Amino acid sequence: MNDEAERCAEALWAAATAGDEYAAIDAARAALDAGVPLETMLLDVVAVAQARVGLDWVANRLTVAQEHTATAVHERVLAVMAHEPAAHGHRAGPSKGRVSVACVDGEWHTFPARLLAEVLRLRGWQVDYLGAHVPTAHLVVHVHRTAPGTVALSGSIATRLPAAHAAITACQAAGVPVLVGGAAFGPDGRYARLLGADAWAPDARAAADLLDAGPLPRRSAAGLSADRPPHLAGHEYTLLTERAPELVRGVMADLDERVPVAEGTEPAGHTAEEVAYAVDFLRAAVYVDDPALFASFTGWTARMLATRDAPARLPAVMLDALDARLAGLPRTREIVALARAGLR
Repeated sequence: MNDEAERCAEALWAAATAGDEYAAIDAARAALDAGVPLETMLLDVVAVAQARVGLDWVANRLTVAQEHTATAVHERVLAVMAHEPAAHGHRAGPSKGRVSVACVDGEWHTFPARLLAEVLRLRGWQVDYLGAHVPTAHLVVHVHRTAPGTVALSGSIATRLPAAHAAITACQAAGVPVLVGGAAFGPDGRYARLLGADAWAPDARAAADLLDAGPLPRRSAAGLSADRPPHLAGHEYTLLTERAPELVRGVMADLDERVPVAEGTEPAGHTAEEVAYAVDFLRAAVYVDDPALFASFTGWTARMLATRDAPARLPAVMLDALDARLAGLPRTREIVALARAGLR
């Protein structure tokens, strides 16, 4: 990143955390006027600033409201950059092809998908940006109606992996290869491979480079069936899904008794929403049969709670309460036990 881009990055950060979208847009335009390429602005300035927002929220340097405000400012900057003259040059030549960019069903983090859509447009692709939380059935209708060469699916939260699997399978059944990206698929793309995606990219630049290199291969129906791991959506996942509401109620009752709110669990306390979130991560770990997924989540939760002065024993108590209610689910109990050991 050159000096002008670095100056823009700092100005953008100050403006975004202050909630000043006009100052943020002015800083971005000034960098473009100074010669910073638009793609550099998108990928090395705006995207990096947004990643910093997430890290500062986890570290409790930003409140939830500040995190949402900064994200909204960055999204506004992306939208304005898409209409700058520098973004229009690709329209003079033929399109490289059509790509549908969508967030997985239930996924509300749109920034990575929007970033990819703008980078692809800048590079000369025709892009259908479908936004957040695209139900698989509607995505398939869109695929049949528009016949894209590729579907690019974004997922930030691993709890959406079962929904991602359904979308991948449905698009491939319609004859369209699927490129996936986002933190949900693991830092090395391990869950992308497990769920049968045709390709995975760690970020928007890598995804655009991959598509620029040539069309993704289309897999045969026989190949799709042969590659499906037998444990996906298995018996324990089905039972765990059925028991989820009961689990949340039971764990909440234990937490209320053993870690009362009076100990200072607010503002990151044991709400039903937080417990349901943990159960959803456990379900995802069972779905892909990877204890590391749930252990990583519980470790992250413990570190996040520590920055908010929550009781240190809260994650362990929650895991104990979960384990006590998992009779008849031996693999699920193994996953919980490994996460518990990781906390120790």
